[in-house]
Amino acid sequence: MKIVLASNNQGKLAELQAMLAPLGLELLSQAALGIPEAEEPFRTFVENALAKARHASRLSGLPALADDAGLCVDALGGLPGVDTAFYATQFGYAKGDDNNVKALLEQMAHLTQPDQRRAALVSTLVAVRSADDPEPLIACGRVAGEIALAPVGSNGFGFDPVMFIPEFGQTFAQLPVSVKNAHSHRGKAARQMMALMRERWLPALSE
Repeated sequence: MKIVLASNNQGKLAELQAMLAPLGLELLSQAALGIPEAEEPFRTFVENALAKARHASRLSGLPALADDAGLCVDALGGLPGVDTAFYATQFGYAKGDDNNVKALLEQMAHLTQPDQRRAALVSTLVAVRSADDPEPLIACGRVAGEIALAPVGSNGFGFDPVMFIPEFGQTFAQLPVSVKNAHSHRGKAARQMMALMRERWLPALSE
């Protein structure tokens, strides 16, 4: 079964391909099909993910999977949230992971205690069988931690180098990929999504 991933983020594609492989699903990037990115006008992860999934499905004619994820920092009132990918641009920097990290650390420089630096990485996955699917599959994953004082580690992408996970005593970017995928926000959401697909979609495909 082919499914379009409604994202041009190669990091997301690689992670989700690995996570969904046990289901025998072939994940295609929307870029490979010439599908432009959808608009994301909403203020919640689930609304944006649904909009992206419907957009990719409508233009491809295939089932689609979309992920909307971001960093929610307690001291910033839950921001950057859905604006995570463009966070740096609010402070005069070009869009990009390194600049996002730089901008975040600058904004939090006056917050030095661990309890002041609490944050969560959140991932919402939405899958639709068609653009008009009335029953989209929705899975959410969340990992709580603290924003490190400086980036550490070279694995992962996004805010992984500053997302310190007390359970491991390391940032996400320091963890082996297999360990990160097993415990990340996207990993948790992907496992929920796999269970939903097995329950709702795969029995119909095998009939």
